[in-house]
Formats: sequence, structure tokens, C-alpha cells
Amino acid sequence: MTSEPRPGPAATRWSIATGRRDHPGCAARFDRGKTGSKHHLICDGKGTPFKVITTAANVNDVTQTLALVDSIPPVAGKPGRPRRRPDALLGDKGYDSNPNRRELRRRRILPVISRKGAPNIKDLGKLRYVVEQTFSLLNQFKRLAVRWERRLDLHDAFVSLACGLICWRRLKKVRP
Repeated sequence: MTSEPRPGPAATRWSIATGRRDHPGCAARFDRGKTGSKHHLICDGKGTPFKVITTAANVNDVTQTLALVDSIPPVAGKPGRPRRRPDALLGDKGYDSNPNRRELRRRRILPVISRKGAPNIKDLGKLRYVVEQTFSLLNQFKRLAVRWERRLDLHDAFVSLACGLICWRRLKKVRP
């Protein structure tokens, strides 16, 4: 009865794709069951956050598109009824889906989303910079950059508080 020698500590390595220890004989595999969470954000053209949804890290972005659009609060400003839908929706390739495009067009929202496997839309990065800037503002709050709370309701409360502070800082700059 012979047993194969087990690989020692020098023979194991951390795989970036899986987040688990892999042995050198195993092919690196992509693990969709990774731990963690991520934020899905919808904001206006100036970067004011409307809604942030926290999901597990292995949830596809495309599943949250319509949930984000549905959660836009009424935005007042001009005389008349407050707006509840945008004219256009910008998104990266993670939000590309034909059923979502059809649903957005049915709601009279123009989807400006790059298609997977196709070159990027020209100058879309300049427009998406606003969303990335809002994400960086959220991540300035250390409790949101790394999630320490085990309960989702506590984490969502901190996210809401951070969004409120971002909005307050923007309004404070506008008013003398």
C-alpha cells in the first residue's frame, strides 16, 4: 500500500481566480462561488447617488439592472410632476442583455450599454467616469470599502448614510 506524497507548503499556491489553495497538478479554475459582496449603483449625470443595492459577489450585474431602474425615487426640480425615469441609461458590458434592452426601450429609456464581444462605444468611458467617481466617494468611507458587518441591513444602513452625506456635501457646495 503506497501513498502518494502530499505536497508541502512550498508546493501549494494561492490562485487569484479561485481564492482557494490549489495544488500544482490542478488546473486553475474559475470559482463562481466566491465570498464577498459588491455594490450596484445608479446615479444621475452629476454623480448624485439615487440607489445602491448590495448583492453577493457572484451575482451577475445584469440581474440588478431593472431593480435599480425601478428604485429611482421621484426627483423634483422643475415645475410639474417629479421625474421617475431617466432619458438614457449608461452601463458597462456587465449589464448587457437583450431582454433588459427591450424592457428599457418599452419604458422609453434609451439603453447605452456596450455589447459583449464588440468594441466599446466611443466616449462611453467619459460618461461612465461619473459612476466610477461616485463609487470612489462611497469607498472613502472605510466601513464600505471592506464590509465588516455580517448583517446586510446594517451594511445597507451605512451605505444609505454615506449616500446621504455625499448628497449633503454636493448641496453644500451649490448653496452659498
